[in-house]
This record gives sequence, structure tokens and C-alpha cells, in this order.
Amino acid sequence: MSRPLPLIAAGLALTLTLTGCGLHPLYAGGGSGPVASALSQIEVAPIQGKAGWLMTNALNDRLGGTKGTNARYRLDVKLDDQIRGLGVRSDDSVVRERRILRARYQLIDQTSNAVLVDATAGSDAGIDVVRSEYATIAAENTALERLSVIVADEIVARIATYARSRPGEAMAPARP
Repeated sequence: MSRPLPLIAAGLALTLTLTGCGLHPLYAGGGSGPVASALSQIEVAPIQGKAGWLMTNALNDRLGGTKGTNARYRLDVKLDDQIRGLGVRSDDSVVRERRILRARYQLIDQTSNAVLVDATAGSDAGIDVVRSEYATIAAENTALERLSVIVADEIVARIATYARSRPGEAMAPARP
């Protein structure tokens, strides 16, 4: 019966050591915290194409952004969406594809036109090419939907980290 006591003591000691490690929650304060309020002031500029439509929706879902003139920041995104064949059968038909979605994005302060963040994000997915053309197209579309969500998450995480690094002030240009 005395075994749980050392385990509890070890857990408590571990908890106390973690409080001094310097880690802080990114979204401290919830929806009214500084990071969430900074993210909600971002408007996503229109992005061309089907991939752009998916990316715009994914970013707006994550940012909770404003539309119209209330946005202080603008997020410009340029996408590069490619499908490459990987495996080839003896009849020269492709058996596997790789869909690659890359995004170059800039966070711009609309009051000063200063570029606050200029970075890239991307991901890729493998697709099996089957005899049914419909199934292959459906798999390519599903991969694009998944990749849009993954890349949008990466973009928002980077911008949130940037906003977190500027506590108590509006997002300002990165200092050299």
C-alpha cells in the first residue's frame, strides 16, 4: 500500500520542475487572449483556383478573421499545387502519384504596408493510381483537401508564434 505514495511524490516533483522550464501556452487567455485577438484581425486575401478556395476556407476557419475594413492585417498566399507520377507499370502507366502543396505567405500590416511575416509552408501526400479514373480523381481531390488543412494549420501556427513573441504590443515588423 505504500507504493502509490512514492509515485505521487515523483509526479508532484516532475510537475514542479516543469513549471520552471519556460514553456508558456500559445493561446493563453483563450478567445480573448492576445494571440487570439491578433489572429482575429487578419483578413485572408483571395487565392486563385480550387486549391486557393480550399486554403482560404481553411485559413478563415482557423483565424476567425474579419471580413471587410475591420482587418488590421492582410494575409497574402500564393500556392504551388503539383501532382507528380512516381511509379510506372510496364505499359508506361503511372501507379503512384505525389501531390505537393506549397504556400508562400506574407502577413502585411495594412496601416503601414509593412511585411511582418514572409515564409513558406507545405506538405505532400501519396496517391495510389487505380484502374478507375473516377477513383483516382476522387483520391487526388481528397488529398488536396487534406493538404489545404495541413498547410493552413502550419501557416496559422507560425503567425500565432509570431504574435506570441510580441506580448503587450500590436504585431510589429520583426527586428533584424
